[in-house]
Amino acid sequence: MCHISCAVFGMKNLTKEEIKGNRVIEIGSYDFNGSIRSIINIFEPKEYIGVDISNGPGVDVICDAENLIETFGEKSFDIVISTELMEHVQDWRKVISNMKNICKENGIIMITTRSYGFTYHAYPYDFWRFELTDMEKIFSDFEILVLEKDQQVPGVFIKAKKPANFIEKDLSDHKLYNILANKRTKNLTKSHFKSLRFKRFVLRQKFEIVLGKIGLTYK
Repeated sequence: MCHISCAVFGMKNLTKEEIKGNRVIEIGSYDFNGSIRSIINIFEPKEYIGVDISNGPGVDVICDAENLIETFGEKSFDIVISTELMEHVQDWRKVISNMKNICKENGIIMITTRSYGFTYHAYPYDFWRFELTDMEKIFSDFEILVLEKDQQVPGVFIKAKKPANFIEKDLSDHKLYNILANKRTKNLTKSHFKSLRFKRFVLRQKFEIVLGKIGLTYK
């Protein structure tokens, strides 16, 4: 998924020199409301592989983001892209680790995701919110080239380069804002899915779907 500000960030910050003749992977590539793929393909990558958990537009390989290394191997891509995925994965640490390790040395990771204040939007779930300070810590083992807020809606964009002497940072103690708990937590637990807050989110989503079918919106 990719809305307009994500596409603009990609156009501004991924160059022809970085892409041409190189291998690109997009994680969470199902084209639900837009894709960065057509922009990248202008720069003639050697290969562009879109992966997601289910088949659909923009998906070349069905693969859970937690299983990227098992599927593709380490240091297999020059450019790793993820737009609007990270807030939806349960184990964000494992997904980030997979992204870092399938990226070649001196390769690029580009991520767009949501920050505190962005509404609940399940696909099929919605868990996390990332801030600039979170990304600074998460990618402190990379060279951060660009890090900025989404100027349209609460979100954060990052472009980072993998160093030749990469040593992966331990993120086991890092807390993120958990929208189900309404506070920063280390992990998701079963209790989060049993909470009244989660049940309200689910009911609201179902209500919005019904309204959408009759041409109305929930406010």
